[in-house]
Amino acid sequence: MRHRLLLPLYLTTWFFLFFTVVAANTEPSREETLDRRMNHYLHFENEIVPWYYLAAVDQFERNIQDVRTDLPKRESTIAIQFSPEDWAGPLNPNPDDSSPASIAYFTGQGLDGNGDGLAKIDDDEDILFTMATYLSSYGASEKDFKTAISDYYEKEETVNQIMAIAKLYQHFGTLDLDEHAFPIPVQHHYTYKGTWGASRGWGGRRIHEGTDLFAGYGVPVQSTAYGIVEVMGWNEYGGWRVGIRDIHNTYHYFAHLAYFDKNIKEGDIVEPRTIVGYVGNTGYGPEGTAGKFPPHLHYGMYKYNGKTEWSFDPYPSLRAWEQQDKKIDQ
Repeated sequence: MRHRLLLPLYLTTWFFLFFTVVAANTEPSREETLDRRMNHYLHFENEIVPWYYLAAVDQFERNIQDVRTDLPKRESTIAIQFSPEDWAGPLNPNPDDSSPASIAYFTGQGLDGNGDGLAKIDDDEDILFTMATYLSSYGASEKDFKTAISDYYEKEETVNQIMAIAKLYQHFGTLDLDEHAFPIPVQHHYTYKGTWGASRGWGGRRIHEGTDLFAGYGVPVQSTAYGIVEVMGWNEYGGWRVGIRDIHNTYHYFAHLAYFDKNIKEGDIVEPRTIVGYVGNTGYGPEGTAGKFPPHLHYGMYKYNGKTEWSFDPYPSLRAWEQQDKKIDQ
């Protein structure tokens, strides 16, 4: 009888422990992750360095760690990472030094951001406080921020990418800018297939760096992401084209347009489904050349890894965005 009474208690205890362990090992949701990051940025922003500057540097670091094998991927809320030499000081005999006093003595960058008396290279708060202090030392203007990241990364393309991310975060006031859209409104008739990597002959031997979406002349072309219009104008290969830079170091390329949307200009911030132009058949010659091929949109995607930028196949993304937009359109 005593064992029968204890059995429910055993089961209750077992289930409680089981679900406690499961809950502890559950990965945070995307929303929870973004909230944690934003809380960090808001905590360490100051009068000189607003949160979106910290967020932009952090997002850039996350982007390049995702696509490069020569960089360790920091599995934490904050992706920014310093080299041991920069953190502890180039002449510090202890590369793992976490003493703020000795790090300062050896002119290291590492600082104590959470008041625990240690400057730890693997602590999110210490890292973010150190970066905020570095950026603050240059001044409060946008020009000062650009100079700071130029000195830090020593590459103009990186400066441009980080500035684009910062402007997008500032404009929308949120980190949640991952939504995408199919480049042609799905209620229109269009056809496409995977054509990335196919050979092309005009202008010299080269590969096709995108996917062709065939549609009627004048069908709207819309932004596939939150981004900044980086380029608008004529290209002898792509005709009238638009280039949009997003927060993930991805450049979205829309080519062979008949004409641009009158409300869009270079430097504008756009959202998914913002109309940027209309399907045409321009290109393969000097400005104004058209009619050398059927009307279609050439859509390309390029990734910047902090060193170089390269084309990658947009077809899988297009398929996913198309299915998503068809569900929305139902």
